[in-house]
Amino acid sequence: MSIAPVEMIPADLRPVLAALCTVGRDVANVIAKGPLGQSLAAAVGENAGGDGQKALDVIADEMFASALGAAGVRWYASEEQDDALELNPKGGYALAIDPLDGSSNIDCNVSIGTIFSVLPAEATAEASFLRPMSEQIAGGYIIFGPQTALVVTWGEGVEMFVMDPASGVFTHVPGEIEIPAATKEFAINASNRRHWSTPVHSYVQSCEAGDTGPRAKNYNMRWVASLVAETHRILSRGGVFLYPGDARKGYEQGRLRMLYECAPIAFLIEQAGGQATNGRTRVLDQSVDRLHMRTPFVFGAAEEVAEVKRLFG
Repeated sequence: MSIAPVEMIPADLRPVLAALCTVGRDVANVIAKGPLGQSLAAAVGENAGGDGQKALDVIADEMFASALGAAGVRWYASEEQDDALELNPKGGYALAIDPLDGSSNIDCNVSIGTIFSVLPAEATAEASFLRPMSEQIAGGYIIFGPQTALVVTWGEGVEMFVMDPASGVFTHVPGEIEIPAATKEFAINASNRRHWSTPVHSYVQSCEAGDTGPRAKNYNMRWVASLVAETHRILSRGGVFLYPGDARKGYEQGRLRMLYECAPIAFLIEQAGGQATNGRTRVLDQSVDRLHMRTPFVFGAAEEVAEVKRLFG
């Protein structure tokens, strides 16, 4: 078994999480070779959403798709696929996945990852994925960095399993993962400042004003351009992340996908005591209406997310 202790995981989820960890171990080995292996950052085309694909995006997608059918996954929806695939007609799960998040950082040796959401399988792919995001059974990510780790929730808090590089086994790390209610760190791509809406401008300016401003404390700004890395930092020490919609064509609803990026991260964040919203509405109160639906995304420390929501009115 590639994950331990398996007894702490709900029995029906064990095959799926074990398969994710097995592939995660293999992807970590591919990444660790870097330029000694194949050219992982080579451009190979565009995905269904119009984003550039790197070689590792496609490699990881193929590896996960090959493994998950035998683990009981019927429907597989990926950022790298135009449509959902049927992997196992007898499977009980639908799994949505961003096989390689943060691929712009592949050749920079920065933490990247895999994000996934597990839902009940219905008779069709549409019924399985186009549904309220409150119906997730599990959600999480695998982070590939100085440590390779699985961070996951099945609705009973957040658990972390770190891969032992000697054995390849993801082993549980005891301890509660909880986001502090307040923070002094925020993450946003400031290069897009000129495109922001008034509420986003107001929030960032209040943070930048420091201890003499309306928030009465000094903030640090962070931006990694890897959603997994941003989430891992916030789960580890707090903070808030903003990827709002803005005035650019094609960015009105942000760029992150609800189904296989925002919904599973929102599930994790709420289970760790934080909040996740599109600026106005809780993410887990929303439904997916198309496979590659995008949404603005704000998540992290509860007080900061509440302040962003207040500014949006």
